[in-house]
Amino acid sequence: MSMFRRTGPVLLAIAVIAGLQPVALAHAGPLPTEPTASVPVSATTQADDVDAATAVADARVSADVLMDSYDPEKAWFASSWWNSAVALQTIGDYMKRTGDQRYLDELDHSFETNKGPFPAGERSTDEIYGNFTSRAIDDSGWWGLNWVTAYDLTGDEKYLDMAVTIGEFMNEFWDTSTCGGGIWWNEERTYKNAVTNGQWIRLTAELHNRLPGDTLWLDRSQEAWDWYVASGMINSDGLVHDGLRDDCSSNNDTVWTYNQGLGIGAALELYRATGDPELLEQARYLADSALESDVLVKDGVLTEWCEAAGRSCDDNQKQFKGIFARYLMELADTTGEPAYQQFVADQADSIWANDRDVVGRLGLRWAGATDTQPNVFDWRTQASALSALIADVPQEQPRRTLSAAAAPAVVAVLPASGTATRTGLDVTVAATSARPEALPVTVRTSGPRGWKVAADRTLRLSPTGHADPARVTVPVDVRVPAGTADGSYPVSVTVTARSGLTYTARAEVLVAGVVDFAAGSPEEIPWLWDAGGSGFSGGGSRYADGESAFVYRFPFPEGTTSAQATLTIDNQYVVEVGPDGESWTTVLTEDEQIRDGSNRADHTLDLTEHLGDDNAAYIRVSDAFPADGWGGGVYHVTATYEAP
Repeated sequence: MSMFRRTGPVLLAIAVIAGLQPVALAHAGPLPTEPTASVPVSATTQADDVDAATAVADARVSADVLMDSYDPEKAWFASSWWNSAVALQTIGDYMKRTGDQRYLDELDHSFETNKGPFPAGERSTDEIYGNFTSRAIDDSGWWGLNWVTAYDLTGDEKYLDMAVTIGEFMNEFWDTSTCGGGIWWNEERTYKNAVTNGQWIRLTAELHNRLPGDTLWLDRSQEAWDWYVASGMINSDGLVHDGLRDDCSSNNDTVWTYNQGLGIGAALELYRATGDPELLEQARYLADSALESDVLVKDGVLTEWCEAAGRSCDDNQKQFKGIFARYLMELADTTGEPAYQQFVADQADSIWANDRDVVGRLGLRWAGATDTQPNVFDWRTQASALSALIADVPQEQPRRTLSAAAAPAVVAVLPASGTATRTGLDVTVAATSARPEALPVTVRTSGPRGWKVAADRTLRLSPTGHADPARVTVPVDVRVPAGTADGSYPVSVTVTARSGLTYTARAEVLVAGVVDFAAGSPEEIPWLWDAGGSGFSGGGSRYADGESAFVYRFPFPEGTTSAQATLTIDNQYVVEVGPDGESWTTVLTEDEQIRDGSNRADHTLDLTEHLGDDNAAYIRVSDAFPADGWGGGVYHVTATYEAP
């Protein structure tokens, strides 16, 4: 008898179970990425196709923003080992869902670059033993799940072999002598928790479903599931607590979205392995319990405990909700349940309307900021919210898609006195089509009253499928009238193609009389010309280590006779200046391997001799000792100038 019980609308699940067909027990190759639900799909209407195309375009633009934070040198997302695994799997999910294959090389680069051992502090605070394993067993689990996704995308056996290797490593920590079973969370065997055991069930079932003739991994998965549901971590409301106490009772600790999501994903993958309808029923129970709970959902939007007023989410917790969205998407695909599909759509709508800044970053709070709850943006929140956008992409690929994105999305202007100031940006237009065709696209621009915003008015793209979107870059000329007050001003470029497809790229022009910003603040964005794989430290600095560098650009007004910048900087820095973002002169170098910030100080740079033909000056910060991973960190920047 199952421990799971249902009441009220949750009983809707029973009606569809009989009509579902399980996936075969094992596959000779990667699982298909086509729709697997047996629920009939109605013919796509013109309006539905436009909605589907927009969902794909939103995901594409947001995936590109996420990949802007990918560090090609270390082949990860700066300074977070397990979070990088989840972000890479999110990109894999995006490629599976949309057919866009542009980031396969980055997945492979991450595999080849990071499969070896690393000392503590190089990729994680822990030593990495090799094969993506460490003392943190759940970290290993995230990498295993990621490599299964890479295998599904490519069919390359090396990814599946790595997932098997990680699985065998994790199996060493299955222990029946404590609490009757379960995987330990860490090598020291101090805690059995929901996340590690949810991963274990999911990974073992995935391996069974991809290894022909397997029985070993299936036995492990079924044993782990039986232990999991009997462990007491799932409470009477169907919500998953974090783990077990030393006496093997539930610690009744915080209900996190990722634990709930892994429970759904574990049951669903094991259902695919066995065809047991009870497992699908249990996946639905966990999903319905979450959606009906005011613990995880506030006003219809998925919300983490740490998002409440007076709390803050750490770098780990920023990524939890996306894991829930991933597995709810799979359950929606499998069951065709309208309630799940609507919930997914609601999350995507709220993110796009309320949780997106002008540069396209997606934040922690999917409902948006409030007066007492400011939003937080980084690549972790980007990956998490992107999973919700991916979940909203329908299984049936739209015939065509169209998107547009501005770069830079925020343009800084230090205006000249008494004359108009000219600046510009580029808009990249991308399109896909199920069959090769010429796709005419019209371009419309808009800006504040009295401004001149102009771009080429007609384009022609030639998409040849979905795997590699056709792209054209459109220059946009912007003229800011003399006397414009300091502030941020919106500019938009709307592109329109046949069949009603339309998409708008947003940008802002910051008109500023002064330059004065803290690293990592919203005020930094207009001046950060190239983030270049840099990271942001908990101590408040933007840093670059290894071969990474980041660049600020200061577009001083016409007639500038002198210019200076002051940087508050520490650790192992190299600072260079230049007139064009390509040629550089070194002006500051730390010649000692300082890692503790003890050399933090203000340094003023004379930029006058380094102004370009357009009066812009560029400052690049990099690492004086790239081998040890402690590059220069900038905390605060000001710039001043003199002009007629």
